Amino acid sequence: MHDGCSGTFESGKQVVDKIRMMGFANQPMMVPLTIKCEECGEEFQMETYEYKCPGCGMVYGVTPCHAFDPANVMAAGKDY
Repeated sequence: MHDGCSGTFESGKQVVDKIRMMGFANQPMMVPLTIKCEECGEEFQMETYEYKCPGCGMVYGVTPCHAFDPANVMAAGKDY
């Protein structure tokens, strides 16, 4: 699924599963990212490695290794 910081993920669900398994899901990010929800278009600040869009409930995730760029954030699904 993932091999350190050099690995890649095929889906947002894999990202969220990994950060949940590693205990990072609710940890604050060093620098929050501004994300535009791909479902409803709402823009929000992603402050933890797993975050839910306040507008529609789409769940997003990013690993700590890749949390420097909003392009690395992946959607896992609504209420995932």
